[in-house]
Parts: sequence; structure tokens; C-alpha cells
Amino acid sequence: MSILKDKNILLGVTGGISAYKSITLLRLLKKNGADVQVIFTKYAHDFVTTLTFSTLSERPVLTNFFDEEENSKNWNNHVDLADWADFLLIVPATSSTISKMVSGNADNLLIATYMSIKSEVFFAPAMDLYMYKSTATKKNIETLVKNGDILIKPGVGSLASGMSGEGRVEEPEVILDILKNHIKKKLIFNGKTFLITAGPTFEMIDPVRFIGNFSSGKMGYELAKEASRLGAKVHLISGPSNEQINDENIILKKIVSADEMFDECSKVFNDIDIFIMSAAVSDYKPFKKKHNKIKKDKSEKISLELIKNKDILKSLGSKKIKGQKIIGFSLETENELKNATKKLKNKNLDAIILNSLNDEGAGFNLPTNKISFITSSYLKDFTVKTKKDVAKDILLEVFNL
Repeated sequence: MSILKDKNILLGVTGGISAYKSITLLRLLKKNGADVQVIFTKYAHDFVTTLTFSTLSERPVLTNFFDEEENSKNWNNHVDLADWADFLLIVPATSSTISKMVSGNADNLLIATYMSIKSEVFFAPAMDLYMYKSTATKKNIETLVKNGDILIKPGVGSLASGMSGEGRVEEPEVILDILKNHIKKKLIFNGKTFLITAGPTFEMIDPVRFIGNFSSGKMGYELAKEASRLGAKVHLISGPSNEQINDENIILKKIVSADEMFDECSKVFNDIDIFIMSAAVSDYKPFKKKHNKIKKDKSEKISLELIKNKDILKSLGSKKIKGQKIIGFSLETENELKNATKKLKNKNLDAIILNSLNDEGAGFNLPTNKISFITSSYLKDFTVKTKKDVAKDILLEVFNL
């Protein structure tokens, strides 16, 4: 999942030869999951067509305050557009448009929207060398930056006039990276690396039978998605699960047994900042796995010798280094608070998340969960929520640890 997924972006296209690059930028924004509304200035139509932009954006391109149909009473409300947008990108930004942004000359829909917007504005100047270096342009750009707008500096190279120098609009891929990195810097887990486990583990009895549990893995997957949304890089170690994930910030490793989960967690543990153990790991495994399927015979009983699995949380908790945070889960059926608090202390955890099978809406294979977040100094109870919202609650508490 891209950091731009579900972001509302206004893309302002002005009348310059480099307007064609905005087509590539629009495609990249859409590919990253953004919802994009394109606004043309009058002279943008002289360089590119609305058909391409409307097709790629899946929205009509806006230019005028009122619809072009004769006597139309429908108008494009610049205030509504400004309220809708998470970001405004003006690419390319001509000298004329930059001047109007400074003076407040709202004689077109783009500038009127710009004057009304509360969200962040990025502008990418594009003009000839001497026009860009002129005193008026420099002063106008300095004013916009001082006012809080974000300058995407032009590149150096061949210009439409045949000259070479500074003034060509930055490449769309670079603009996309600038926007994404700007967003990341403001996220609470930017620069942090998480290790999150999810799902059950299966301990094989023979080639067709196993010891396991009903965990779906959904809670762990939602935690991974939310951590990524908040700027983190995530190692997700998952037992057997039908949950799906596609996120550039999440490295997914599939395992089956508790031993495999322990090995994969150990590989990355020294490189992570926060470990959330949400997997439902089998406590026991068969002493010996049968190589062939156990056949039914005349005996009415069968004995299965079990041994303990490694306690992943306790083992890694004992290796915790300064600055690391470890959070466990405790699913209980009796003496819930007592048992969870005991695990918090014995496993050297920073927090433990308690949920009880006795609570309606909590447990395996449900879209909801009900938790209590417990540390050595406080306990915070939460109501029943979707697991997506529970993940948000958990990570906010983790941030405040």
C-alpha cells in the first residue's frame, strides 16, 4: 500500500510547454492510489488536451467557474475543491501563475482554489532561463516559500528556447518522491522498523494432521498495515492465513511452525525498534512427527507425546536492547488480568494487550476485537471495535510508551 493511497490531490496544470509531463505525474499519482482532480488554466488547453487527463484521472477536467454549457447554473465551487484536497500540486507553474499566486489575482479557477486552500501546496516552476533568474520571479518564489508553499526546484538542462540551464520542470518521478517523502517525515513512525507476527502456527503430527488453533491472522495484518500507514517499515511474519497484503513498506514472510516463526523473528530482531507479538503460537508440538500418515487400527485410544515449543516472546524479551519496545498479546479465558500482568513481567515486555474469549466481539475469526492495553504503570480498556480500528488504538498507545 502506497503512502498516497486514498489521498485527495488537486493537480493544477498551467500553460507551458512542459505541461505534457503532468500526464506522467497524474498516472503515477493514480498508480499510487491517490484520487486526483485536475484543474486547467485557460492556456493549458493550448499545450495538452483534457481528454487524456480526464481519462487517466477518471474525473472531468475543470477550467471555468461555471460549466461550459450555455445558461448552465452548475458551477465549480473553488471553496469545496479546496476543502476536499489533501494537497495541491501546480505542475508546471508558469511565471504568470506564480505571479498571480503572490498577488492573489484570482481570475481563474486554479488561483481561486489556491487562495482558498488550507492544505499544503507544492509548485514546480517551469520557464526559460532568464525568466526564471529574473528579479521578479525570484522575489515571487521567495514570497511563496515564506508563506509556506513548497518549492519543487526546477532542473538544469535543455530548454524549449534552445538554451540550456535552470528552468525545466522537475521530472514526474522526482516530484512523486518529493511528495511521498514529505508525507513520511510527518508520520509518527517514520524511520522506525517493526516486527509483527500474525496468525496461528501449525505443529505437524503426520503429513496430514496438525495441532493448531482458529487464529485468522487478521489482527496482525491490520497492525502491519497501520504501522506502514504511519511511516514504518514492517517485517510481518505470518503463520497460515487467508489474509492478503500488498504494501511496499511491508516485508511478508510466511511460516508454518513455531520453530520457523522463532527463526524468522530472530533473524531481524536486532534490526527492529518495535516488536508486536500478535500471533497465536502453539504452546506444544509432537515429540516426534510421523513421516507417514497414522493409520486407524482396532485400538480405541491413541497417545500423543507433546513437548513445549520455544517461548518466542520470552526468549526475545530477554535479548531486548535499549530503545527497543516489545508488546505481547494475551488471550485468556479465566483470571484474565492476573495472567496477562504476570506475562508482562515475566517476559520483559513494555506492554501487553489483553483480550478475553469471555467478551462478546473478541476472539478468533471475528472482524472485531475488544482489548485492554496494559503496562507496568497503567491499564486502559477499549470498547469493541473493528480490528482495523483496534490496530489504530494499539499503535497510538505504543507511540506513547
